[in-house]
Amino acid sequence: MRVFNSSDFKPLLLSGFSGLEAYHIQISILFCVLYLIAIMGNSTILLVIWVERSLHAPMYFFLSMLAVSDLGLCATTLPTILRLFWFNAREIYFDACLAQMYFIHIFSMMESGILLSMAFDRYVAISNPLRYTAILNSSTIMKMSVGFVLRAVIVLIPAPVLIKQLKFCEANVLSHSYCLHPDIIKLSCSDHHVSSFLGLTAIIITFGVDSVIILLSYVKILTTVLGIASQEERVKALNTCVSHICAVLLVYVPMLGVSIIHRFGKHVPHVVHVIMGYVYLLVPPVLNPIVYCIKTREIRKGIERLFEKIIISAQK
Repeated sequence: MRVFNSSDFKPLLLSGFSGLEAYHIQISILFCVLYLIAIMGNSTILLVIWVERSLHAPMYFFLSMLAVSDLGLCATTLPTILRLFWFNAREIYFDACLAQMYFIHIFSMMESGILLSMAFDRYVAISNPLRYTAILNSSTIMKMSVGFVLRAVIVLIPAPVLIKQLKFCEANVLSHSYCLHPDIIKLSCSDHHVSSFLGLTAIIITFGVDSVIILLSYVKILTTVLGIASQEERVKALNTCVSHICAVLLVYVPMLGVSIIHRFGKHVPHVVHVIMGYVYLLVPPVLNPIVYCIKTREIRKGIERLFEKIIISAQK
């Protein structure tokens, strides 16, 4: 068996839906629709928040960051997925695969950090509304934003560096039409326990810590809301959290499902692994803008005013 360094390892092969290669063109239509919805939805939210001065508030700034991370995920995965399904172009060079892996995980970790910031925003807004603007001022928001971006970048730097040190054999077929850390290290025929441990540690100190703090934030929020005398005020306070709760579920439930299937679903059909991988990557970017447009009246009104301006301009 030949052993390769990463520098001279032959190109990796991406995988679509095994056994359904004849239907890849038809399947690609669904992906095109989903990507179109995600790109248009998140771009619209960014544009509305930019144009509407009434939306220049901490809650909507964090929402715009969430839209940027969703667009980043789309831009990172779209090229290889469409190349595979449209042209059956399966090859991807090793360094390009590492770069894609790095940015996929960066945007995913950024999204988790943004959801944590949004939970803190809702906690302050409900628990201490009189000091909301004082606590979440421009300086604090900027520090939080830079903090979760740097956290993702720094935590993931060792991943491609360690992978470059691994030895690879003849196996070069990935499980998905994009590159993920666990998928790449499985191809190694040298000891990759350090890389695996690094990946697990990165998940714990990002997604793990974030999810626990988000949960604690909502425990505190619920305690505060239950202390409000008026039933109407309770409902109003909780309604401001509905969109964020949906966004949290859209990110963490698919991620948990993918983790469970990878660890305990060895006898589950391969197509289920593939579908769950796409659900994990595509559901949040597609549904986040829809949820916020439906559940957030200010965003909905802003979109209506934006389209009214566009229609008036077109008529002139």
